Amino acid sequence: MAVFGQGHEQVVFCSDPTSGLRAIIAIHSTALGPALGGTRCRAYPDEAAALDDVLALSRAMTYKNALAGLDHGGGKAVVLGEPGQVKTEASLRAYGRFVEGLSGRYITACDVGTTVADMDVVARETRYATGRSTAHGGAGDSGILTAYGVFQGMRACAAHRWGTDRLEGRRVGVAGIGKVGRRLVGHLLDGGAQVVVADPDAEAVAQLRERHPTISVAASAADLVTADLDIYSPNALGGAIDQQVAAQLVAAVVCGGANNQLTDPAVAETLAGRGVLYAPDYLVNAGGVIQVADELGGYSEPRARARVEQIYDTVLAVLERAATEAVTPEAAASRRAQERIGAVGRFRAALG
Repeated sequence: MAVFGQGHEQVVFCSDPTSGLRAIIAIHSTALGPALGGTRCRAYPDEAAALDDVLALSRAMTYKNALAGLDHGGGKAVVLGEPGQVKTEASLRAYGRFVEGLSGRYITACDVGTTVADMDVVARETRYATGRSTAHGGAGDSGILTAYGVFQGMRACAAHRWGTDRLEGRRVGVAGIGKVGRRLVGHLLDGGAQVVVADPDAEAVAQLRERHPTISVAASAADLVTADLDIYSPNALGGAIDQQVAAQLVAAVVCGGANNQLTDPAVAETLAGRGVLYAPDYLVNAGGVIQVADELGGYSEPRARARVEQIYDTVLAVLERAATEAVTPEAAASRRAQERIGAVGRFRAALG
């Protein structure tokens, strides 16, 4: 069960009996600006599990936005229920009214279980929805730049670990081939990497193999953990790396698009102790939020892509700082984010 007192500014429980909407919006910080983060739709075991998730995700968004250089704080929302059952026009519009009621303190976008089409519906009730379709003035699928950012982060990890950012000949295991993972596979193959994928959706695997016949397929993500890989890339839901996985992992680098990959902070220490280089997920998967943030000012794909490419430099700087200060990359990334939040937050407070 989640415990309050983790620095969250506001948590809103949303209920609309008419449409059946049940949602939670968590605003972790607005020190850098309005909280920005996606809306996740998922069948949680119970409300407590949903609260745990939204608190952790919103906190990670604070750090993600800070490290990406955005003028946004961290927020997140979860809608409880199977997406195919609970996402109706009525419930999405009800959710939009709750977002509007926060008067711009929280700006929403897509996440697991929601789509650009959903955001188009949400936006009929609120000015504070981004990640919209191109037909409605948005940038479209944020998975495109998310995958590109993960690829840039992976190149930076390779440069730090092996002295070259070329991935040619490297064996990469991609766990999860959704809208981020499948695009990451394309970048990796273009870069000359050997790719092994794992996903419980057999149809998705078949479609990906039809497009990229050279990829290999593992029976499960658990098999990738013990496989002879250079890089392990989690790209599905969070919690992919616990103490057991950290102790068994064969790959020398972990770099993926999933949020909240580590089940607890001690896992970062275990990975570092075994010599495994972990790229903090909220650092490398910031491409999507960079895209939706850019959309707010009138979207420019070249401008957003150029900003996503800077993930490479930020990852390198974090890894070098971790080595210099003898801390984990997770700790180095957190310190960098906290420094920006503190400096800019004080500046904003002085202006206000």
